[in-house]
Amino acid sequence: VPAAWQRPYLNIFKHFRVEEWKHSAKEGDVAALTDTRLKGTIYRIRGSNPASSYLQLPRAGTQSLGLTGRYLYLLFRPLPRKHFLVHLDVTTEENQVVRISFSNLFKEFKSTATWLQFPFICGADKDSAGDSVSRRGVSGAAPADVRWTCLVLDLPSILSLYLNRRYSHLRAVKLCSNLLVKNLCTSDLVFDPGVTFSEARHTDLACRGIAPMPREMAFPVPKGGKWHDLYDYIRFPSEGPKLPNDSIQRSCPSPAAGDRVSEEPVRPLPPPVTLTRAVCDRLSLIHHITSPKAVSAPW
Repeated sequence: VPAAWQRPYLNIFKHFRVEEWKHSAKEGDVAALTDTRLKGTIYRIRGSNPASSYLQLPRAGTQSLGLTGRYLYLLFRPLPRKHFLVHLDVTTEENQVVRISFSNLFKEFKSTATWLQFPFICGADKDSAGDSVSRRGVSGAAPADVRWTCLVLDLPSILSLYLNRRYSHLRAVKLCSNLLVKNLCTSDLVFDPGVTFSEARHTDLACRGIAPMPREMAFPVPKGGKWHDLYDYIRFPSEGPKLPNDSIQRSCPSPAAGDRVSEEPVRPLPPPVTLTRAVCDRLSLIHHITSPKAVSAPW
């Protein structure tokens, strides 16, 4: 269970003050930019190859982030027609460090006792030419109209499923070119951008540990628009059997969709989080204070 300072979620960039570069490190072409579409600061990491530029947390390799939240949220967009690479160093309960990497450079899944490598399949805008192919995505460099993505990684399930190990905490993150990154967060909750707090509270979603997306983790949606028409939501490992388990790609529109192919679980997963009344009240307050305002007109 995460410490109190990590609940109900932890904004990693904000908590470690990435912009000051005291607790984080950068190499190569890494810049903080103001994105007019997302209405905030993003980090652009670009280079001639994925290893040439990166943003790293924590600053020193001997340190550890010590973040115990089950889910890691990465809000990012691969740079068009480029390759990118992300490394996550996690520690098991046996104090073994395992590296989890994903990239659109990887053509196939590879694993050792201390390293998991997952291919990342980039999807394109649903309105682009070749609709069915673009939405499924193809391996290789990101398409020209690749979308902003909310990637949700279930770290305990990844270690359990692929290495039969028990997760302890997130040790380090290394974001390598070529990427645009809005934020990085950890939580024990499943945040669904397509669900409002009212919907979550008046259905069984709250009991299943599903909550609305906090403002600092949200992408803006124009008035009358739908989040899933503008952005991609990827949860890995996916809950359904439709996609192969050895690649990270868009599979379902929402964790609250509830449309499963089979009633039987595909794999054993850690038990879902049940929200207590105190946590629900705290989320309600956070939602009331930080709820994103609808944009009056499309960008």
